[in-house]
Amino acid sequence: MQNAGYQPFILISTLLIIVFFSLPIVHAESLQSIEANPALLKLIKIEEIKPRNIADSLQLSARVELDQKRVARIGASVTGRVTEIKAELGQAVEKGQYLALLNSNELGKAQSDYLKSSSQANLRRLVVQRAERLLQSGVIAESELQDRRAILNEAEVDLQAARDQLRVMGMNESDLKNLAKERTIHSYSPVTSSIKGIVIERHITLGQVVQPSDSLYTVADLSQLWLVAEVPEQQAQWAHEGDQVEAEIPALPGMEIKGKLIYVADLVNPETRTVTVQMELANPQRLLKPQMLATLKISKHGSQLLVVPSQSVVRDNDKDYIFVQTATTRFEMRPVKLGREENGVRVLLEGLPSGVHIVTDGAFHLNNERLRSTLE
Repeated sequence: MQNAGYQPFILISTLLIIVFFSLPIVHAESLQSIEANPALLKLIKIEEIKPRNIADSLQLSARVELDQKRVARIGASVTGRVTEIKAELGQAVEKGQYLALLNSNELGKAQSDYLKSSSQANLRRLVVQRAERLLQSGVIAESELQDRRAILNEAEVDLQAARDQLRVMGMNESDLKNLAKERTIHSYSPVTSSIKGIVIERHITLGQVVQPSDSLYTVADLSQLWLVAEVPEQQAQWAHEGDQVEAEIPALPGMEIKGKLIYVADLVNPETRTVTVQMELANPQRLLKPQMLATLKISKHGSQLLVVPSQSVVRDNDKDYIFVQTATTRFEMRPVKLGREENGVRVLLEGLPSGVHIVTDGAFHLNNERLRSTLE
């Protein structure tokens, strides 16, 4: 009897289960169309998609470096002891300005040798002149005059060698004339800047003994710098000398930097498998600093492609969709295949033809309304 009482209940339960599982399962993506009310229409923007000229680009990590054509590494021209320092780090200097002063026994000796050679040459000239007068008087023979001229030539060669040595030690023609006129030895040698710029390195202290091979100062013209990047060899065809490029420097947000490539290496670095490229950077206000990190962007010539704004794309179940206007207030969500994002747009690879009207702004609101309708 008890089992018989449960039979109607079991029958009804079975029927309910069959009816429940017979109902269609509604997924979120099953509702592809949505009717927009006037309030929703105010939140969206509709545009026609058309082909646009899109330039592909390559972005590279880069760094700001000194323009090596505007850098001078300055050393001593003689061995000597530092007696005075006239330039400090960060100081602006002019071409020819004194940076330091050295006391050099080597320079003093070279000046002494020059004065001795000058005296010998003058003496030999007088001897030759006297011999020429004696030859005219018949007192000496021609051969004796030739001997004295040979000795004069040797003295002049020694004088020229002493003069060249002083030029190597940093004395110019004006200094040599003053030395010959005053005949006073000055054993002080100035260290001078060879370019106009800023002192960016100083390797010198008071009392230090320096050699001609030592680098004492580095002076750089910072009004012009380089941006250097490395292009992978597989993409080396992107870079050509004279190409227009753009750059961004994170330390200076908002600064628009455009220029051209001034150098593309002819060789691939065997260690990094990259090709070095350089871009000129004007730096009149000295905002750019060497060794700043940057991004260099090289663009290819553009081609006509269909693109959609990035904010028009709806992501659902790992797929991309675009809302297409099918009537004045009706929109349909259609699947599309898109390329990577570039400057706020994505290339439309598949899914929509040219000329259709899509929701370019406010797709988020339409999708929320679609999901709400699906749940209801």
